[in-house]
Amino acid sequence: QVQLVESGGGLVQAGGSLRLSCAASGLPFDIVGMGWFRQAPGKEREFVASINYSGRITTLANSVKGRFTISRDNAKNTMYLQMNTLKPEDTAVYYCNRNPPVMDWWGKGTPVTVSS
Repeated sequence: QVQLVESGGGLVQAGGSLRLSCAASGLPFDIVGMGWFRQAPGKEREFVASINYSGRITTLANSVKGRFTISRDNAKNTMYLQMNTLKPEDTAVYYCNRNPPVMDWWGKGTPVTVSS
């Protein structure tokens, strides 16, 4: 059974930083492309960033380019999202999943709130 557990969210002031983690189990993590997604209040879930199985190829949504960095440690079955220069519009629940996502793999997410 695949389990993805997100952590690291919290309340931060605009301009601050957070580092999210996604701990994966029950899947061959080192051969699966992964991604971060977010859902803001009242909005649909959207793509944030993706990383291929090796970590060599990454893609970022235009809204986070230059501020967020995605990475992974296959030895630890963990993916990360370093978020810098946070803005109030980054406020959302952040989720990790395969990229493209698998419906049954969604976890509970980790909430991020950026105050102005």
